[in-house]
Amino acid sequence: MPSLIAPPLKEFQELNMDREDKKRSRSLGKDFMCRMQCVFLHTSSIERLTPEEMFLWTQSLENLLQSKYGMATFHSFLKAEYSDENLEFWLRCEEYKKIKSSYRMHSKAKKIYEQYIQTKAPREINIDHHTREAIKRNVMAPTMFCFDDAQKIVYGLMERDSYPRFLRSDIYRSLLDSTSADCPRG
Repeated sequence: MPSLIAPPLKEFQELNMDREDKKRSRSLGKDFMCRMQCVFLHTSSIERLTPEEMFLWTQSLENLLQSKYGMATFHSFLKAEYSDENLEFWLRCEEYKKIKSSYRMHSKAKKIYEQYIQTKAPREINIDHHTREAIKRNVMAPTMFCFDDAQKIVYGLMERDSYPRFLRSDIYRSLLDSTSADCPRG
């Protein structure tokens, strides 16, 4: 008899967990919006986020990532969705390309590989086996280009998936509304 009672109880618990996850997600979004509005709306008028800048974000992922506000907002959005590993990997690769010292390059390449590339890495990115194996070989004698293929794949994933979701998100829409409302009309 206990087995007849357990499945409905388990389903009920799972349903409650789903509801709690949705509440937590909405709460994270509201908390995020409050923080972002405070940061963006209380900066000096020279640095203030404008609807025009936010409009540029809609033109391309590149424009979004070139804006300090855009980058911060997109990163926070991805964090709230538990999917920020692609952006973080892309940023680490951009930093990596600026390294001049071969010792630092080797050390940083190893860290990037262990954090994002190797199978079962803590922040493993979604790349194909061929690219993963090529990077594994490249890290043995790293160059500034050893992560380029993976970086292109990750950028493409963000451009096709995360970026459109961001533009449709409540976070983006609320920030756009509050920025537009804060601008003087005339």
